[in-house]
Amino acid sequence: MEEECIFCRIVRKERPAEIVYEDDTIVAFKDRFPHAPVHLLLVPRKHIRSINDLADSDWAVVSTLVMKARELAERFHISRSGYKLLFNVERGAGQVIFHLHLHLIGGWDRERA
Repeated sequence: MEEECIFCRIVRKERPAEIVYEDDTIVAFKDRFPHAPVHLLLVPRKHIRSINDLADSDWAVVSTLVMKARELAERFHISRSGYKLLFNVERGAGQVIFHLHLHLIGGWDRERA
C-alpha cells in the first residue's frame, strides 16, 4: 500500500507538491486544496497509517511534526495571529489519506471577520 500512498509518492518526489521544508524525518508542503490562506501538511517520511498506528518508537516523529509546525507558523507569519494544528484520525473524523499528517492552518484576518 505504501507504494500507492499519495503522501509516500510526494515524499519520494514521484508526485509534485510545493515542498516548503524537508529533512531526514519529515516533509512539509502546501495543501492542494487549502482551507485557509496558509494550509500546510507535515508528513513523516516513514509511512504510518494514522495516530492509531503509532508505535512506541514513533514518539520522536510526532514531536518533530509539532515542533516543525511551530517553526513554519513563524516562517509563514501566522504565529502571532493564530493557527490551528490538526490531526484527523480515521474516516469518522475526516481522515481521507491514510498516511499520518499534521495540518498547519492559519492566516485569517480575524480583525475583519
